[in-house]
Amino acid sequence: MSFSNLPSSRPLRALLALATLLPAAAFAHTGVDSHTHLDFFAGFLHPVTGMDHLAAMVAVGLWSALAARRAGPGLLWGPLGFAGMLLAGALLGLQGVQLPAVEPMIAASLLVTGLLVVTRWHIPGIAAALIVGVFAVFHGLAHGYELAAAPSAWATLAGMLTATVLLHLTGLGAGWVLRGASVWLPRVAGAAVALFGVTLLARLA
Repeated sequence: MSFSNLPSSRPLRALLALATLLPAAAFAHTGVDSHTHLDFFAGFLHPVTGMDHLAAMVAVGLWSALAARRAGPGLLWGPLGFAGMLLAGALLGLQGVQLPAVEPMIAASLLVTGLLVVTRWHIPGIAAALIVGVFAVFHGLAHGYELAAAPSAWATLAGMLTATVLLHLTGLGAGWVLRGASVWLPRVAGAAVALFGVTLLARLA
């Protein structure tokens, strides 16, 4: 089913318009730095209030549910790959390891995960984990850089990982519900995330 066959273009226009307004709030990495006392709760809030992180994490869950051929442990490959590699990236960032293009890769993660949601591309579990895991490293690096000098870095990182897992589970739940909904609804959601990524990349160009 193509977008031209949507029963109404109003939801699509509304979501695309919203996506164009999100970049101003997207790079919320300073959200961690705004807390005078870094702790588990501050870390938990950071992925939820950083729109780039939130959109990518929810989209990974959405894709995992929409692309799955059946219920089961296979649903978790994408979320586990993302969370695991985000932790790896954060540890690298805490050690001061520098990689280029961190912000562009975070923006690209939105474009890619959004397109994965649109297409419902089904691939083997380990490949799904690797695809999202590559981008998760850069999300983790951004977190690690912020926390490198923080005395409570581990507690804050634990909060971030907890929020990440919960956002993945939120996306999984929503995706499983949308599997039985109209085909256009998850496509619109994925297109909005992808457009969000495109607008962020354009800002960085």
